[in-house]
Amino acid sequence: MCLRSECIILTRLADDKMNELKTPPDQRSQRSLRWWPGVVIVIASVVAIVWTRSQTDLPFQQRNLNTAVSGIVALILFVIWWTFFSRARTRLRLSVTLGLAGLFVVGAALFRFRGVSGDLVPILEFRWTPHALPAAAPARAETNSVSSRQRFNDSTSPAFSQFLGPDRNGVLPDVRLDTNWNAHPPALVWRQKVGAAWSGFVIAGDICLTQEQRGGEECVVAYELATGRQIWLHADPAHYHTVIAGEGPRATPAVVSNRVFTVGATGILNCLELATGRRAWTRNVVSESGGELPEWGLASSPLVVGGLVITHGGNSTQRSLLAFDAADGKLAWSAAANHSYASPSLATLAGVPQVLAFSSRSITAHDPATGAALWQSPWGSSDVVCSSPAVVNSNRLVLSSGYGFGAKLLEVSRNSDSKLAARLVWKSIRMKSKFGHIFVRDGSLYGLDDGMFACVDLRDGSLRWKEGRYGHGQGLLVGDLYVLMAESGELILLRPTPDAPNELARARVFSAKTWNPPALAGDLLLVRNDQEAACLRLKLSP
Repeated sequence: MCLRSECIILTRLADDKMNELKTPPDQRSQRSLRWWPGVVIVIASVVAIVWTRSQTDLPFQQRNLNTAVSGIVALILFVIWWTFFSRARTRLRLSVTLGLAGLFVVGAALFRFRGVSGDLVPILEFRWTPHALPAAAPARAETNSVSSRQRFNDSTSPAFSQFLGPDRNGVLPDVRLDTNWNAHPPALVWRQKVGAAWSGFVIAGDICLTQEQRGGEECVVAYELATGRQIWLHADPAHYHTVIAGEGPRATPAVVSNRVFTVGATGILNCLELATGRRAWTRNVVSESGGELPEWGLASSPLVVGGLVITHGGNSTQRSLLAFDAADGKLAWSAAANHSYASPSLATLAGVPQVLAFSSRSITAHDPATGAALWQSPWGSSDVVCSSPAVVNSNRLVLSSGYGFGAKLLEVSRNSDSKLAARLVWKSIRMKSKFGHIFVRDGSLYGLDDGMFACVDLRDGSLRWKEGRYGHGQGLLVGDLYVLMAESGELILLRPTPDAPNELARARVFSAKTWNPPALAGDLLLVRNDQEAACLRLKLSP
């Protein structure tokens, strides 16, 4: 009986084998394809990406990174499955795999990695796209001849003398802009190519200045405000460039009287004559601090107060905050503050003038004349800090940084020993400004929370509203209007209130990533990114 069963099984196996041999090779291969691993990989990657995007507690940048990792891992696993375990015909497997490899090679030959957006999304461009300016070649402006003949609508010489404007807070309370951009859109005065940098413009009378990278030289360039004509250029042999952070200087110049003070990405602090660009003195703040060049370069815009030029130095905890005599460049004092990419600012809190140094580990306050520490409060985000503090009133200020950390409201007062101390009023996750300008108005804090415009109640840090993804751009509070240069290169006009953002108008200026802070003097708005600059005339309201 057992022998008979074995014979039947062998007979059936032989019949099956004969039927398989009679089946055409193409059909045999298709019938033996192992599809389920590929389906599992696709489903698992989709589930992982959907789950990642739904984690609203994670910083937006982290969600983008996790999404990219999930997609890359899925693609690698899919290629491995198809090439080695799919059981497809050898010729088909090799054709698909080599075709994908060829597409990758062609893509790498056609495109280069330009950098990332503020949300860490890769930016690609064709390899032949020109954008660099050689140091020896003056920039040529495309000028609107009708607009350039007009001068300024106000009676005084315009001034936007330092980072974030005259008061270094991004607020211009006395300017009134017309809001009807349909009838009176921003008029182009001039536009031109500029060297790479994340620096902003400053304006002094008929001259505007910025910093640029041109070839292997870090440059300070002065232009005629009305026409964009290059007046002078000062160059230093220096070059900072990383794929993620970008290329060129990061800081915005400061103009005091007839002198210009600039900090380059590699640490060169220059004092230049405003009229000619001739150098009066220079220092290297990285060497002076005894530290090292920070990972993302020097980004601290100089603060000039009381005859001193104050800026952050290298990556040192012993003497990162430095003050130099504005007249001759001699070191006046140094203070033990953590290095920061945020610019030092001047504030009067609890009746005491003080320089605020905001870093990823703490905020410290220093006597402007001596550098003596007045008070300190821990920050502890451990990530890059770029946004400047905003003063709320006579004894309160608010701080914010991105990457999921949020904001804090501090109250500064005298303790029992008559020394200044900072008390935490609240901490909120509702305002995470990566490097954009935050401002206080109507009992509320406004700014770009992870790239979205948001309003936070100053009483407790709760969210009032959050609308409009403008990316990690920069803006100015002009009267009761907010002029926002979005990361996309669009100029946005809003009238924010505690109830709503109230977007009023838009105008396209650039088509590339724009991180640079704008400058406004009179009716002329200067905007730029790392490729080009433009001067726009905004109609003023009566």
